[in-house]
Amino acid sequence: MTTDPWKTYDLSQPLDTDYLSAFAGITPADRGHWQRARLFAQEVIPVINGHWDAAHYPTELVRRMGELDLLTDGLEIPGHAVFSPLAAGLVAMEISRADGSMAAAAGVQGGLVLRSLKLFGTAEQQERYLEPVAAGTLLGGFALTEPHHGSDSVSLETSARLEGDQWILNGHKKWIGNGAAGGITIVWARDQADGQIKGFIVEQQAPGYEATPVRGKGVLRAIEQAEIRLHEVRVPRSALLANAVSFKDVSKALVDTRVNVGWSALGHALFVFEAALQYAKQREQFGKPLGAHQMVQERLAQMLAELTNMQLQCAAVAAEQAAGRLRPAQASLLKYHNTSAARRVAATARDMLGGNGILLENHVIRHVGDIEALHTYEGTESVQALILGRDLTGMSAFG
Repeated sequence: MTTDPWKTYDLSQPLDTDYLSAFAGITPADRGHWQRARLFAQEVIPVINGHWDAAHYPTELVRRMGELDLLTDGLEIPGHAVFSPLAAGLVAMEISRADGSMAAAAGVQGGLVLRSLKLFGTAEQQERYLEPVAAGTLLGGFALTEPHHGSDSVSLETSARLEGDQWILNGHKKWIGNGAAGGITIVWARDQADGQIKGFIVEQQAPGYEATPVRGKGVLRAIEQAEIRLHEVRVPRSALLANAVSFKDVSKALVDTRVNVGWSALGHALFVFEAALQYAKQREQFGKPLGAHQMVQERLAQMLAELTNMQLQCAAVAAEQAAGRLRPAQASLLKYHNTSAARRVAATARDMLGGNGILLENHVIRHVGDIEALHTYEGTESVQALILGRDLTGMSAFG
């Protein structure tokens, strides 16, 4: 038997793996939202490798998500469809199945910026900003993380002081998605008067706002994340998010985005598992398909078990959200489990593809790298473990 040395593999077709029917009972409305996300994924997969390889941020794809009404993340935004928690999760999963950079863009735009405006903004701010952010025509950044304050963002050093009718902001932020995209940034800063963390809507063209995309990234290369320096940036009193008065309010926005990360991890794991399964059927070694070898079948079974556990946790968390019972520690469990499980699935899938696993044309290596970023942001594995430990024991090990 001879093997075609120029053979390519078709590994990107969705197989809708759901071994224990975690999502079999979704409503027609939820399925409709999922299918719109599937349409977006089908548009993204053929073009995203070029953007990723060139470290180019295709903002037109963010606008496309807005056109398909995929950016609201379950929020009630006038003129837009309202997603159930399950639908919002499935949309995040499907976008991530296509690409981590686009999932990160959707998470920043909808999960962080739009949610902050909805939860904390004044009526006037919502009138001005909700629609363009939801439509993807105005890109927004969420500037919380600083070069020296990531997991301990409660200790941020960026300052705000009120002088007359203006707030003056000074500080340094890093890893801010959309922070240099020409739109707005929600900057979180410590009020020098009362020491509380407050949010401000900053136009990125404001004097003293300097943002530079972080270069040299090995992952999430199709989205720009900025390093921002704020030097005496002046914004009007009306830029203050009036309904966010402390870091506890910031945390409210982060709980739902932590859930979103759990769903995104599932999307990545789903792609690499299904790619490995399709490869096992298409690739021949030692005179028969890879999938006919015992070790390969065992690895597929191991990956399926991980994937199914991820799906069941996502479905359970969505049910808790829908019932209004979700606790922050439960969101931490989802993030803690699913990003770690996704790393294991991705490592096995990459290994099963051998040398073909490191080629962008097969997509798996892009997901492997992007899962690494997902595992870190919105709270590292260690931080989630400490949150869970505190919930279990009643004792805090932070600090």
